Amino acid sequence: MSSPNRPSRAGFSLIEMLVALTISATLLTAALSALDTSFKSYKHTTDGASTQIVSRISMHRIMAMIRTGTEFAPYPVDVLDNAQNPLVSNFIEFKLPVAGSTTATRLVRIERRANGVIHDGQTLFDLYYIQSDYDGDNLSSQEERPLLTNLLDLTFTLEFDVGPRLRRATVDMTIRPNEGDDAAVYTTLASPTVRFVSSVAPRRLDE
Repeated sequence: MSSPNRPSRAGFSLIEMLVALTISATLLTAALSALDTSFKSYKHTTDGASTQIVSRISMHRIMAMIRTGTEFAPYPVDVLDNAQNPLVSNFIEFKLPVAGSTTATRLVRIERRANGVIHDGQTLFDLYYIQSDYDGDNLSSQEERPLLTNLLDLTFTLEFDVGPRLRRATVDMTIRPNEGDDAAVYTTLASPTVRFVSSVAPRRLDE
């Protein structure tokens, strides 16, 4: 028999256990929700920063190539016609010098291509770089690769002098921030778009 002086040990009731479990579940849900919001905010910020860095590098490289290029296309039939000049195009072509060679020619084409993806009713595009090397009149090698993907828009505005000789090229690019490990840009629904506009004149005009 138990001693009458021993204190009784009362356990938790079922209702107390249910209340404790409800409070714990509520706290865990709130913590997970805050963690998810924090992760999405971090992803949103890094997506935008990544896109801006990659796009700026690509834009800088394009401007440098245009600045050192010659014999630009497309060009208007009549450069004196204000309806044709400046000319707005979705591509630009030009020649670049080939170091150490007097017979080799490098033709570069940078163009916008539809990639078959539609987002919010808009067709998305890729920015492609195509390089063709010629030895005299013979094509010796050719390569193409995407510089950026999931562009919302990209145009080249080319202003020519009589010749026709390119006076100034303006690149207007609108891009959707991404997630990814390389230069490719993938669609992120929550991220804002980024627009870059830059103009450059061929270097030979400064000589």
